[in-house]
Amino acid sequence: MNEIKCPHCGKVFQVDETGFAAIVKQVRDAEFDKEIKRNKALLDSEKEQAVALAQAQTREAERAQLAERDTKIAELTAQITALQEKHEANEQALQAQLEQQLSQKLSQSESEIAQLRAQLASQQDAFEAKKQLAIQEVKNDLEKERDQLRVQVELAEAKHQSEESALKEKMALELKNKDEIIAFKDSEIERYRDMKARLSTKMVGETLEQHCEIEFNKLRPTAFPHAYFEKDNDASDGTKGDFIFREVDDDGTEIISIMFEMKNESEESHARHKNEDFFKKLDSDRKKKNCEYAILVSMLEPENELYNQGIVDVSYRYEKMYVIRPQFFIPIITLLRNAALKSGEYRKQLAEVRQQNVDVTNFEDQLTAFKSAFGRNYDIAHRKFDDAIKDIDATIKKLEKIKEELTSSDNNLRLANNKLEGLTVKKLTRKNATMKAAFEAAAKNKAAVGEDQSRGTVHELEEYEDDVLNVDLVEQEEE
Repeated sequence: MNEIKCPHCGKVFQVDETGFAAIVKQVRDAEFDKEIKRNKALLDSEKEQAVALAQAQTREAERAQLAERDTKIAELTAQITALQEKHEANEQALQAQLEQQLSQKLSQSESEIAQLRAQLASQQDAFEAKKQLAIQEVKNDLEKERDQLRVQVELAEAKHQSEESALKEKMALELKNKDEIIAFKDSEIERYRDMKARLSTKMVGETLEQHCEIEFNKLRPTAFPHAYFEKDNDASDGTKGDFIFREVDDDGTEIISIMFEMKNESEESHARHKNEDFFKKLDSDRKKKNCEYAILVSMLEPENELYNQGIVDVSYRYEKMYVIRPQFFIPIITLLRNAALKSGEYRKQLAEVRQQNVDVTNFEDQLTAFKSAFGRNYDIAHRKFDDAIKDIDATIKKLEKIKEELTSSDNNLRLANNKLEGLTVKKLTRKNATMKAAFEAAAKNKAAVGEDQSRGTVHELEEYEDDVLNVDLVEQEEE
């Protein structure tokens, strides 16, 4: 609904889409007619102005021509007067000639005036035709725009009507489907109630198990060729579930396993059970039989909307546990199996990556061990090398010391040799009066003492020279 306010009284009233569209169309047509009238009045005004302008231009041209003609007449009159004054004898001939010329001029002027009037009429006709053409073009454009707007309005109305009819049909169909679904549910409820009324408590439970087993066996050859789905008959741990589902891939690796528990009860049963009463046992059975998932297929709590909506995830209570109605038995197996197949691919990729990481880790460990052993050997070799360098440095120092000692001994020997070579009796007796006197006495008594005595003296002299040399060597070493 749309609200419209009256501009005069200020009253607000509501109209539907059809009425609103009619009002809009009415206002649009009125505005369109006003626009046409305004454009027509404008064109008429322009036409009148153009005609007045053309007439004024024509009158101005006529006045100019008349003024020119009057001027020419005056000139001719003056000429005639001048000729009359000069040629009175030829007055009649000149008068006739002037009249003839005047007649020609007048006829020429009349012809020119007729031509100008014909041109003016032609211009007026052309202007009128141009004006009519312009008016017709504007009118055609306006009519075209009006037709387009009318088509758009009609299309919008048709689209609105089509959408409205489609919406009505859709609502009617939905209402019909809803009624059919309600009727089907009512019939199913009545059928289940009738079936449950005829079954005992044990038969109710076994019927649900048989239903699930039959549904699975229908698809086993095509959809689950590598799957195991059998009753759980192993009660060695004290309890057992109803069915166990396992499936392996082409390599024989298990990809998914599910522990199923089917629960149903007669409507006449006085002890009403809830789904959550079986969660703990189902979780325990799942863990004992090493199953990955636990699923409770339940007809309990038929009025509970939580369990009627589809697959219910109760993992917040027990890990990887779901509650379903029987119609979702095959879909949940398919969903979990597809997820397991996908995760199996991811696990294989992860295993490959982990193996690559293990190889890289082993390589890094081997590299680290090699670095450690190499570093240890390097440290040992480096220490031994440093020790050898130190030993070599110590040996070099010792050799340098021996070299220095040998060099010092060589210098001392050289000095001793130099002193020995420079030793003479004169030097020995210099500043030694006793020796000088002894040598002089020896020289005087040489002949008398003989050769043996002379040798004894020489021997003493040699011993003295050795003592002196030893003293010089000691002094040199001290220096």
